[in-house]
Amino acid sequence: MRRAAHQLMDDPPVLNDPFAVPLLGARFVLDRDAEAHPVARAFRAFMAVRSRYAEDQLARAVEQSVSQYVVLGAGLDTFAYRNPFHQLRVFEVDHPATQEWKRALLAEAIEALPGMTFPESVTFVPLDFEHKTLVAGLAEAGFDFSEKAYFGWLGVVPYLTMDAFRSTLHAIAKLPAGSGVSFDYGLDPEILLPSRRIAFEALAARVAAAGEPFRLFFTPENLETELRGAGFHRIEQQDSRQLNELYFQNRSDGLALPLDGPGMVATAWI
Repeated sequence: MRRAAHQLMDDPPVLNDPFAVPLLGARFVLDRDAEAHPVARAFRAFMAVRSRYAEDQLARAVEQSVSQYVVLGAGLDTFAYRNPFHQLRVFEVDHPATQEWKRALLAEAIEALPGMTFPESVTFVPLDFEHKTLVAGLAEAGFDFSEKAYFGWLGVVPYLTMDAFRSTLHAIAKLPAGSGVSFDYGLDPEILLPSRRIAFEALAARVAAAGEPFRLFFTPENLETELRGAGFHRIEQQDSRQLNELYFQNRSDGLALPLDGPGMVATAWI
């Protein structure tokens, strides 16, 4: 819904996603007053830019002959339906119930929107991590472990245990050199400024009440240690200031990330 609002509220969009609104259909009602609130604008900006950042990294990977893209925790991500790379196979990994819901939304959107299709290049990988590993799920879906791959892992890491985070990193790190992963993560609350700590605690209380508490945080230094320990060699991390310089320069609408934002994005290459 934030990405859909971004298409209608912000000009130009940081992330061009013509399928965000149609995918939601009548479920999406834009509340312009609510979306104009500074907190809503900040969330919208971050959710748009984390997808744009990951897709820019993916484009770099494709230039280096990567032909497999795995979207971990795909949710309602729409990249597979606007994929500009004809040689790129997309594997959407998510819980079976979530994928069933998404497929129903896709069927409605395809029927309502001329030009939107279900591409042959996308493969759904229904995966309940309590019963099957990521490696096993990808193998069953026809993923080629002898070829390089790139992984997008957005909106997931803060909800994981450390064991689950490390397990996924180690699975990716076993792939051929040139493979990589991009993800967003939450900064350790202990290093946040007091004003941002208050905002974080309010958000943490809301997501905990919804049954999905935040569990995992890092400092940039600790994250780099984890990535190098898993076997990644080239690591890039971007904070709000750097993302603003990359994606929010010279905007007439003033859309930008708060400089003391609690989230960051990272890419690691094998």
